[in-house]
Amino acid sequence: MIPALFDVSGKTACVTGASSGLGRQAATLLAEAGAQVIGVARRTEELNAWRANTRGDTESVVADLGDRKALRQLAEAIKAPFGPIDILVNAAGINTRQHADDVTDDGWDITMNLNLAAPFFLAQALVPEMKAKGWGRIVNFASLQSRRAFPAGISYGASKGGVEQMTRAMAEAWSETGITANALAPGFFRTELTGPVFADPVLAQRNADQTCLKRNGEPSDLDGPLMFFCSPASDYVTGQTLFVDGGFTAK
Repeated sequence: MIPALFDVSGKTACVTGASSGLGRQAATLLAEAGAQVIGVARRTEELNAWRANTRGDTESVVADLGDRKALRQLAEAIKAPFGPIDILVNAAGINTRQHADDVTDDGWDITMNLNLAAPFFLAQALVPEMKAKGWGRIVNFASLQSRRAFPAGISYGASKGGVEQMTRAMAEAWSETGITANALAPGFFRTELTGPVFADPVLAQRNADQTCLKRNGEPSDLDGPLMFFCSPASDYVTGQTLFVDGGFTAK
């Protein structure tokens, strides 16, 4: 009974940002749990490396998720290998780390398009076939900055605050058809995106010390929460943001 709650075998999943970091971790986990997984990212070489090192049924699509005009076409490419998508994990993101005084039009638009617009418009394009099945899972990636203000984080924080509200709105719009929409908000995890933070050992330790667990996150710490949101275990959970942060937001 308990294993069946977390069973994703036979499901088809799309994971954006699958070439590195937490997106790659999510794509690998779902594939090795029995889902057919399409990884989406900009970098061909990294996507090929992910597939070569992952057990299970995988395909990849190279795309710039920041190009809003191409998202409808991208949705069709995502469905081509295995058919309609059951699970969409929106893990791709960017953090330009610009002080409010230095934010540019281009930097703002790049951040909003990739972090906020792409998850919505990609989901919008894939939802009709989830509705037809009466079952679907959307998992967005929020952030500590969905609720906390960090230095040089105004555009990133605004986009991630939007992700949290968008997730609630997705649930309101689509959950009555059997589609749940939830978000994961990772704490301090070592990834390419957080490289500048972890490059400073003092800062990395300071971040760890601010958590209840007194450590920073490892990619595998996200596995359980992700499987919960992607599987039947979360059938009655929608519109929620789960902070996987070692208790940072509890303090």
